[in-house]
Amino acid sequence: MKHWTKHGLLAALLLLVPLQGWARYVPHPCKNAFTEQQEITEGQKAARAVYQQMPVLPESDPVSQYMQQLGMRLAAYAPGYKWPYNFHVVNVEDINAFALPGGSIFVNVGTIQAAETEAQLAGVMAHEISHVAQRHSTCNITKQRTPSLLAGLGQIAAGIALGGAAGAVVQQGIGMTAGLSFLRMSRESEKQADLMGTDILYDAGYDPRALPQFFEVIQGKYGEGGSQFLSDHPNPGNRVGYVNDEIDTLPHRANYVKTSAEFTRIKKNVAGMHPFTAKQVASGVWKQQGGNAAASPMARLTESQWAPQGSWQTLQGDGFSIEYPGNWKSASSGQMALIAPPAGVGPQNEVGYGMLSGSFQPQQLGEISAETDQLVAQLKQQNPHMEPSGASDVVVNGVRGRSLEATNSGAAGGGTERDWLVALPEPSGTLRYVIFVAPDADFQALRSIYERMLQTLKLIQK
Repeated sequence: MKHWTKHGLLAALLLLVPLQGWARYVPHPCKNAFTEQQEITEGQKAARAVYQQMPVLPESDPVSQYMQQLGMRLAAYAPGYKWPYNFHVVNVEDINAFALPGGSIFVNVGTIQAAETEAQLAGVMAHEISHVAQRHSTCNITKQRTPSLLAGLGQIAAGIALGGAAGAVVQQGIGMTAGLSFLRMSRESEKQADLMGTDILYDAGYDPRALPQFFEVIQGKYGEGGSQFLSDHPNPGNRVGYVNDEIDTLPHRANYVKTSAEFTRIKKNVAGMHPFTAKQVASGVWKQQGGNAAASPMARLTESQWAPQGSWQTLQGDGFSIEYPGNWKSASSGQMALIAPPAGVGPQNEVGYGMLSGSFQPQQLGEISAETDQLVAQLKQQNPHMEPSGASDVVVNGVRGRSLEATNSGAAGGGTERDWLVALPEPSGTLRYVIFVAPDADFQALRSIYERMLQTLKLIQK
């Protein structure tokens, strides 16, 4: 939707004077169940979780300082609500960037290495700023009909940083969708971010054509859909065409900023860096090699902190239901669910006590034992300190599945964790898994609670 004045004198002035701070593309607002303050508060929690699970460069690093300055220069032209924008660099080689609700934006080192000009890098950042400005993440959560704030934005942090073997399940989604599906944008949202990003680039003085140019650079390097960036930012189709159409509506400008001496200096900095691979990040290797964060051990709970109290409650998940102690808390998002005592989730959102559940799609369908082995193999790949043992058959409310236990000395919260995994076949061909978690020293004390919870687990035909 465009707004053009009909007053001749003002119209003539608009052709001569750049329109600073006025983004011309105004999309229709999407339905959103969250207030701005809720979005900021929970987005900040998710950002802290990112720091715990990913190698984010220190704020004092020259690359971080440059990106913060560049980001704030662009954010000054973002329309709408004044979000507390902040910008960070993730020391990962993949070309990617993502924006959390409330204004925290993360850009991988690989993205800076791939950008050929400052305008291209600014285009990526303007695109992410536009996702924040248009509240696409929380609109996605609202669209998924998430039942509560805890199960929506509160699950963002859990999706990023659940500890130990259970954490790897959620992080991978066993498909990267658990708790993070709100970051996967629709093609319509991508187009909206492109158009608003184009206007932000223009208002900040950059060549707005650099935005689609960067997408072409990535596509030329990886092919269509060949990079995680293009997977997370799907091409709406004719990206160059509609961006050029938007540019044609903007007052002509003889000179655009394309690059800078500062960008050239930073490019030399990142050229000598050796960012972590996605596999190193997922396995936690980066922490042992001098990453940015060390897991702060989670305090061990007393029995009074986890002991059941009150009437048991029922969690109705996507394709299943389960009962849990009345004083425990639950959260669900899509096919994922988390149940824990009030103090069972640590300061960095690592789960030390409780249950996680999700759905796993085996690569090769077969017997339940073989499918469960695939799930365990993926867990062990992401958790090199995980030691499974004691696999056996189990029947839960008439459904035959598999049960096994594992110890994990590399849990995010510190110490040795014990995990009890139960996998049941769902009618859709996927596996419904539940993982009961506790420190090794406390697991036996909680076993009767976990056994009672398992006895109430029911699969629901969708």
